[in-house]
Amino acid sequence: MGDPEEWWRQIREQDGVATRAQALAQGMTDEVIEANFAAHRWLPMFRGVFAVTTGEPTPAMWRRAALLFIRGAAVLSHETAAAVLGLPGGCEEGPIHVTVEYGSSARGCAGIVVHRSRAFPYIVQKNSDPPVTNRAQTLIDLAVAAPTARDGMRVLTAGATQAKVPGERIEEALTVRRPRRYRRALLAAAKLLVEGVESVLEAAYANDVERAHGLPVGNRQAPRVVEGHRRAEDIEYHVEFGVLTVRLDGWRTHANRRTARVDRARDNAAELENRGRLTFGYEEVNETPCAVARLVATRLRQLGWTGEMTRCTSCP
Repeated sequence: MGDPEEWWRQIREQDGVATRAQALAQGMTDEVIEANFAAHRWLPMFRGVFAVTTGEPTPAMWRRAALLFIRGAAVLSHETAAAVLGLPGGCEEGPIHVTVEYGSSARGCAGIVVHRSRAFPYIVQKNSDPPVTNRAQTLIDLAVAAPTARDGMRVLTAGATQAKVPGERIEEALTVRRPRRYRRALLAAAKLLVEGVESVLEAAYANDVERAHGLPVGNRQAPRVVEGHRRAEDIEYHVEFGVLTVRLDGWRTHANRRTARVDRARDNAAELENRGRLTFGYEEVNETPCAVARLVATRLRQLGWTGEMTRCTSCP
């Protein structure tokens, strides 16, 4: 018989999961293993992998079991990695996604989806247990899985702003591992992040209002001094006859008296500086982006913009 202390240490490190090979290496026999299954002390998961438990396996146990099932180097990826990293789009249910090296002979099974990467050494999150793809690569994987390029841009920008992943890191990840589709769209989304998009609402405005309708790209996080304090306007457009400020007010960040007081001060400063201003919330940007684009285009033309608004696929 092997070392019981070593066996239980291994079980703890593997989230309560083990392989048949590991049990045999500890001196157990196939008969002992099958007896534990029959008595429901252990629970079979994937072929050759089981949970040392009498209860329902947790999501962490299923993820570990998938990694033990795959032969060779493998990391959790896509929705599975997002769940581990706490990123938007993470999923604890459904198949477990893993990524392996491009030349690996590893195969999936029912409940495990295997992806391959030529850039495997560069996509792994450092010091992660269980091993997962890094945050930038995980967001890109989720974006590539979106049904359209526009949806992919939305997934990437929204996820990166929520998770505070810098645009420069997204650009680097897109260079290291070139996605199989939507590459140009995702590079454009990364550029938005580099240009200063800092919230999900700003990302939706940039994608669904500006870019979808051919509006000029505004100056994001434009610095302004208001009542002696440095503030930032979400977007500013500098055109021939003046400046248009567009403010995006998400209700979560504009729901207290102090923020409302700051917003009034910013409004007053804009009035004194003769800056045009428009304000939109989550509902307008996400539910009626075409109407928002028409308003912005109208005000920009009043201030001397000579461009033309284009129709998107959702425009009436």
